[in-house]
Amino acid sequence: METLYHQTNKQIQEVQSLMGRLENTDRQSVHLLENELQARIDQIFSHLERLEILASKEPPNRRQNAKLRVDQLKYDIQHLQTALRNFQHRRYSRETQDREREELMSRTFTTNDADTSIPIDETLQLNSNLNNAHRGMDDLLGSGSSILTGLRDQRGTLKGTHKKMLDVANMLGLSNTVMRLIEKRATQDKFIMIGGMLLTCVVMFLVVKYLG
Repeated sequence: METLYHQTNKQIQEVQSLMGRLENTDRQSVHLLENELQARIDQIFSHLERLEILASKEPPNRRQNAKLRVDQLKYDIQHLQTALRNFQHRRYSRETQDREREELMSRTFTTNDADTSIPIDETLQLNSNLNNAHRGMDDLLGSGSSILTGLRDQRGTLKGTHKKMLDVANMLGLSNTVMRLIEKRATQDKFIMIGGMLLTCVVMFLVVKYLG
């Protein structure tokens, strides 16, 4: 298990390094880099499935620690997957806006008897303002989606860690008072997380309402 664990951890670090190159990669090459990142992420998820099986077969005195280490790797790669999807969403939005702008600029306008003057400058300015508003909304929605996904992942991780801590506490013979304090802190963290999710949803709704 140790060999596969260190191999997977190294692969996650390599993915993190490649993620830093996305913003500076030219348009012609970014698709290739995205495909390479996704292939590496899929391979890491496959390794994590194998590690979960191996961790469950560890001796009882080492099993909890092994599962915690695997959960940490899973948490890291889930965030990298979310970051990649958000980048792809922003890139797609930018490419769509650029394509629409080019189509507008290359459009041929003709005169007619009723109206022989077309306010092209005003039309271009309006289109530019709309594109900027849409880009801002897309970035905000992408960030909100990333935050909500991160909060859901953290909730799952906290629940799993909480259960494992209780198991370890039972093994070590901690007092009931200490265990109640752990449960109380977990409940507080849950309410804080739910409050953050609700606040993010309200902000997203207000932005969509007033910018839309």
